[in-house]
Amino acid sequence: MFGINRRIITILFGLLAVAFAVGAILLFTPQAGQSQRGKPVLWVNGKAVYELDLLRLQGNDPLYAANPQGLLKALVDTHFLEQVILTEALKQDAARVRVSAAEVKKEVDRIREQFGLKDKKVYDQFLNQVGYTDAQLREEIKQSLRIQKRLQQIQEAVKPTPEEVRFYFTLFKEEYKGEAQVKARQIVLDDKAKALEALAKAKAGEDFAQLAQTYSKVGAEQGGALGAEPGKSEPRPVTKVVFPEAVAQEVFRLKGPGLVGPVEAGGRYYLVKVEEYIPPKEPSFEEVKAKVEEDAKKAKADGALEAYLEELRAKAQVRFAENMGYQYKNPAVATVEPEGGKKVEILLAQVLQPVFSNPQMAQLLQQGLGELAVQFFLPSTLDQLINREILVQEAQKSGQPFIGSKDEIAQAVQLWKTQDVSVTDAEVKDFYAKNPALFTVPASAEVKVVTFKDEAQAKAFREAALKSGNLEALAKAQEGELTDHGAVNPGVLPAVLDRLVFRVKDSFPKGPAGEVSEVVKLEDGSFVVLIVNNRKAEVLRPLSEVYEEAKALALSQKRSRAAQAWVEELRKKAKVENRLNQVLAELTPKEAPKESPAPSTPEAPAKP
Repeated sequence: MFGINRRIITILFGLLAVAFAVGAILLFTPQAGQSQRGKPVLWVNGKAVYELDLLRLQGNDPLYAANPQGLLKALVDTHFLEQVILTEALKQDAARVRVSAAEVKKEVDRIREQFGLKDKKVYDQFLNQVGYTDAQLREEIKQSLRIQKRLQQIQEAVKPTPEEVRFYFTLFKEEYKGEAQVKARQIVLDDKAKALEALAKAKAGEDFAQLAQTYSKVGAEQGGALGAEPGKSEPRPVTKVVFPEAVAQEVFRLKGPGLVGPVEAGGRYYLVKVEEYIPPKEPSFEEVKAKVEEDAKKAKADGALEAYLEELRAKAQVRFAENMGYQYKNPAVATVEPEGGKKVEILLAQVLQPVFSNPQMAQLLQQGLGELAVQFFLPSTLDQLINREILVQEAQKSGQPFIGSKDEIAQAVQLWKTQDVSVTDAEVKDFYAKNPALFTVPASAEVKVVTFKDEAQAKAFREAALKSGNLEALAKAQEGELTDHGAVNPGVLPAVLDRLVFRVKDSFPKGPAGEVSEVVKLEDGSFVVLIVNNRKAEVLRPLSEVYEEAKALALSQKRSRAAQAWVEELRKKAKVENRLNQVLAELTPKEAPKESPAPSTPEAPAKP
């Protein structure tokens, strides 16, 4: 609702994403002897991390592949070392977790299966390539499994209280709302003429179940009853998912009993008799309690894991070697003190984590746009972190039992604050009028494209297609390639073909297999002919048909705006010091002043 999906496990603005990547970080990091690992670069809780280990990790980091320089190098180094520190702290904390030899063997077997290493000779060659022995690989896997188990222990140890579960349901009640359903029977046929014949009989009052037994290719023995139990012929409530999309749209558009069809979908024709329309139902807490408890437990586990990782990092004692070759700078880039709350620092590494975890960042670095991307992403990310801190503290002050990660709580407290917002009928109508694209069924057509290398062959095919319906044979005769695109909407086909199908007002000449276009030359020099069927114009669905959908969207928009205004109000009352620009300026290498050229000494005049 407010731009963050609460179902996403990864904590975008925390350390959880790093933890889930631990397996990839640890795996294939050879445990050679100290003499082969170079000098210590840093110590985490007294345990050394060596330069060769870091170089191996660095070699697999896409951020370093772009060879960052200057300010970017300092930022990438800090982000990289933060991951290393957390990983080492995790390894140390998980060292006491028991992992059996059988568990390690199972994981080794999985890796060998995944990489095609079942043959021992191939497996040994692989280990040699990555600098491992079998024993070293097993030890690394054991460490990785220990960490996975430790994280699972943290998550499984939490259980939401009854108050937390009930409150969770109150906040996210809309997500447990059921779908609209229908009780209906259908007749499915392969032939349009037969479908029209069955439709005429149904309209004349013949029993639809009997017609289904006679005509339908699907479910005839049950009289076309949808959702019926095996051996029975009474329809039971079903949702849209049981129908092809085009059929579902027509069926649920009725919002009551009625006859639909024939609707063509996937080469078949559907007749549907709706006996009863069952609108979406808002469930009681008891009806969905088990699912709510499951979701609440997952949210609380996310929060527990995030808190564990943050505490682990905060307690880690870190010391760096002199002249280590990396730049580690992690100053506070902002301080936040909400009204009536506590003062909190936001460190540079906390902002770098979501920025450098963004897949776009590595791509922009590769394109030489790293500094520009940093200037764009860092300020906006820091701004979100500041707002998040304000919202989390507001949730704590509310006295309500919020659970989840910081991001989830920040979203939830906005839902809580705007739970009494509602929309009037006039506001729904206004939203519908201002957003017609949301309620428009796009134009569509069934399109086949026949491609030729030679223009003369394309023209010969076109002439034949205006007289005969056997497209496959006609295309083959002229060495053409037939591609069936099925039902398409505007924007799906290449631009020139899309324009012919959807933007040219006049239809093509009609042949036995459908409309046949002129021969079109494409940019690659090939020639194509289009065969088009079942053109349908763009249709704006009436408000009466989409009222509930429009109401939900209008309400969501109004709540979002109300939440945004509330956050802005909290932000104005909070004491915020943003030092990001100052910190970045301090980290930017200063160019050495250019030496002024030595003044030239005038030549002495020549002696006479």
